[in-house]
Order: sequence, then structure tokens, then C-alpha cells
Amino acid sequence: MVDKEIIFLVEESPEGGYEARALGHAIFTEAENFEALKEQVRDAVQCHFDEDERPAVIRLHMVREEVISA
Repeated sequence: MVDKEIIFLVEESPEGGYEARALGHAIFTEAENFEALKEQVRDAVQCHFDEDERPAVIRLHMVREEVISA
């Protein structure tokens, strides 16, 4: 069965740029900026799945952690 979408958890990298990790699949990629990350994610999905198994939608879920004083 082909999944209709794949979800990536996207976080800002401590070294700068962004990191993306697929939920439920062994796919990880990173890039210097968000536009480049989108291209890297598309490329990673195309490389990971055969064409007939590839999800139709890639969802990027941004996670941002911020610490504030109490």
C-alpha cells in the first residue's frame, strides 16, 4: 500500500541551517536554508522510494524550541 503523504520533522540546526527527519522512514537530510531544504527533502524522497511507491505529498512539520525566563 502506498502512503499518500510523508511527514518530515524539521528543526533548526545548532550549527545553522535546517535538519529534516522523516517520521516512520529512515530518511534524513539537511541544508543551509529553508528553500534548499525543500529541494533536499524532495530529492531524498525520490531516492528512497520507487516511483510507484512514492508518496504524493510531502508535509514539513516545523519545530522551534525557545527558552524564556519564568
